[in-house]
Amino acid sequence: MRAEIAALEGRSVEEVEDEATERKRAEREREERTETERAQRDSDRAEAKSSPSSSRADDGRYLEVPDTFEDQVRQAADASGRAFRDGVNRQIVRFELLPEDETLRQEERGWPGGAEQMYRRAAGPLTRALLSEVRAPTNKDNDALRSAYRPNITSEDVWDFDGSAIITAEAATGSEDNVKALVFPNTDNKYSNDIKKIDENMGDRLFMLVNPFWRNLDSWGFNILAPKGKEIAQEAIFDRGFNETYVLLQKSVRGEDCIALKAYPYDWQLFAYAEDEYWPYNEYSILLGSTENEPTAVDFGELISEREEFKMSKNMRMIQRMKN
Repeated sequence: MRAEIAALEGRSVEEVEDEATERKRAEREREERTETERAQRDSDRAEAKSSPSSSRADDGRYLEVPDTFEDQVRQAADASGRAFRDGVNRQIVRFELLPEDETLRQEERGWPGGAEQMYRRAAGPLTRALLSEVRAPTNKDNDALRSAYRPNITSEDVWDFDGSAIITAEAATGSEDNVKALVFPNTDNKYSNDIKKIDENMGDRLFMLVNPFWRNLDSWGFNILAPKGKEIAQEAIFDRGFNETYVLLQKSVRGEDCIALKAYPYDWQLFAYAEDEYWPYNEYSILLGSTENEPTAVDFGELISEREEFKMSKNMRMIQRMKN
């Protein structure tokens, strides 16, 4: 193989072998560096859990990309629970819509059935699993009992064609500890009015909006059929202080597969995937850094440029691996 490569590139076999040796040395150094970084993250995670008031617990460095359905639910439940204990009882959760039998890095998922399929295969199961795990008792004396008994989860469709639903966790400790989530609300006035009614009814209890089909108030453009839609949304949603407590986004920046992760109370954590050198080409996530606000392509691009793993483009890296 190396003789063929040498002939194709007009080099000697010795030069090709020296290059391969150097690449193996560089790969060993990268693996050692990756293992060191992983060990540091494990150490940070352990220290954060044992000393929640420490400075390391505040920056989110111990967070990792959730590769599975269960990982994402667990991470979201932890973030929501922390937020609730800090008094945030109106929350927004934005899942990466991941079916139970898939992993985050599988081929891009398509939804030919639209919102109904998205709800049935991903958003519904994710939300029901989240409400089974999140701990949000209004009476702190019920915290231990809430942990011991899982709530009863019920679902009520809002509009089938929108894939929207209201999901309720009926607590074993009584209705005072119930949690409610509205899945897939959009900019129709019906949802703003539904949110207002549920908000009033829930009082101090936890109420979540899961994967709403809007990003901010500007999503409510002028609608001649609902001329006051923006004002209604302002009052029902944005004036009520709904906070994003968990968000997982997949992005493509400069041809690299990237992840943006927000988990309360930490800043956004930015990751990118790099490839192992050997077949099969396994990928591993690299923590690039963090941003206070939702990261842009520019934020990712600047951080990617600083990493040795991404000095070459993804296509060039693939070509290099094929040569070896």
